[in-house]
Amino acid sequence: MKIGILGAGSIGKTLVQRLSAAGHDVKIANSRGPEPISADTPSSGGRAVTAQDAVVDVDVVIVSIPFYRNPEVAPLLAGLSAETVIIDTSNYYPARDSVIEAIKAGQVESLWASERFGRQIIKAWNAILSQTLLEGAQESGAPGRIAIPIAGDDEAAKAVVAGLVSDSGFDAVDARPLADSWRFQPGTPAYCTDLTAQEVTLALAQAVKERAPENRDRIMQSMMDGEVPMKRIEMVANNRTLSI
Repeated sequence: MKIGILGAGSIGKTLVQRLSAAGHDVKIANSRGPEPISADTPSSGGRAVTAQDAVVDVDVVIVSIPFYRNPEVAPLLAGLSAETVIIDTSNYYPARDSVIEAIKAGQVESLWASERFGRQIIKAWNAILSQTLLEGAQESGAPGRIAIPIAGDDEAAKAVVAGLVSDSGFDAVDARPLADSWRFQPGTPAYCTDLTAQEVTLALAQAVKERAPENRDRIMQSMMDGEVPMKRIEMVANNRTLSI
């Protein structure tokens, strides 16, 4: 499958490695051109290109940039065919993204992003730590394989994404329509807690929308205060404790 990734942060670059290793043709771009992308990206099997080139002749576009920058990629997506699957991996953090009044008032983050893109999207790979994506991949069927939720309104597109999630080393759990993607936004039990498919399904059902923003902010504050080391095990444990 031909895949273009917009965003060369830790999630984007790790997805290049995982999906290239699974046999996909992957291009990656950032906002500064191909040169600043680290030298290990091409050696992983992916190709560093311009943002304009990243969306040419691809089956899937993965947008992996800070949430507040999502509106910037709308012109790049405008010319894509209706069959091109668009995946958003971003999360809203007001301390970084500034307060977005519509989301503060209760709009689901992914619906806001979809409106800015002007396209249907599938939400995926947002509810996994970059360290887990790098270290926690397992073969399909492995006992205890970590799962991540995905959501979207196009069932065919969601099936494509589920396959790519599995190719990246994780089980995919269908969290139903995009409007339900709040169930794995930051501060919910399914967000970055390294659960199995069965556990993710339960965590999605246990999510309480009104609690998530406060939980999210408590988790971020605990990390900013230095109470939680920026290591996978400690971060996962903290997320599990505070996302109730």
